[in-house]
Amino acid sequence: MDISLIRTFLEVAATGSFVNASERLFVTQSAVSLRIQRLEDSLGKVLFTRSKAGAELTSAGREFERYALSLIKIWEEARQQIGMPEGYTRSLTIGAQYSLWPRLGFRWMDRMQAEMPELNLRGELGMPDRLTRFLIEGVVQAALMYTPQLRPGLTARQVMEEELVLVASWEAELKDIAADYVFVDWGPEFLHAHATELPELTNSGLTLALGAMAADYIAQRRKAAYLPARYVKRYLDEKRLHLVPNAPIFPYPVWSIWRDDLDEEVRELAEAALVATATQLDADQEAVLEALVEANGGETVEILGNH
Repeated sequence: MDISLIRTFLEVAATGSFVNASERLFVTQSAVSLRIQRLEDSLGKVLFTRSKAGAELTSAGREFERYALSLIKIWEEARQQIGMPEGYTRSLTIGAQYSLWPRLGFRWMDRMQAEMPELNLRGELGMPDRLTRFLIEGVVQAALMYTPQLRPGLTARQVMEEELVLVASWEAELKDIAADYVFVDWGPEFLHAHATELPELTNSGLTLALGAMAADYIAQRRKAAYLPARYVKRYLDEKRLHLVPNAPIFPYPVWSIWRDDLDEEVRELAEAALVATATQLDADQEAVLEALVEANGGETVEILGNH
């Protein structure tokens, strides 16, 4: 059976839409429709009820979904096992959002390689939607992200809490940055808290949905924005960015998402390595927060949401 038909079926089932599935698979809507038709012809059953509202699984479609997930998982296991280099006995593929790779993902892999040399590792990049799809299909077995999307067969655990701090490319005061402020979209919870605490910065005129990638943009212009404390530490050390004193701090948790059927020994090693890596990174964040206290004249700034 063509595995692309199974992937397409699962994408339509997850999104409830042929259009959304086509966008996430980077194919045309007609290609999605053709694949589903071929799959339905092969099974002799209608899998979706089509309507203007979208596509809903039929009873046959719901029954087939669990088999489709198993087929994808078996396919990925076979593909990864066959592709495993000589000398390695186990494999693990992890995914992460862009800004989590340099600070956390790479160091996590370093620690796992040191503690289990026979473990073959692969890294994947993606936004939460893509990483969740990879987890469901078995393309990755664990992932790091800011906004987990739980599905059956997946478990989420908080790894650490990022602190979003206000930084500027010059030594600025909070009252002086409105004209040069860039709103970095850290999700709906940040949007709400930001609007409540800093209403004067709500309409900045420039929004970036780039996460920590925005640091380079800010550092090369007269701009200010909220960025993760751990990520900006090197920019602060190099004097390319400066903490803005007396600005509120916003918490932003990092999560690890795991497939429940991951090999138990590999999972225990990976989880222990991740905890150790995150603990080491806490020192970077503490250094930034201590610098912020100093910038505030010794006054501690409350981290919103922490009690």
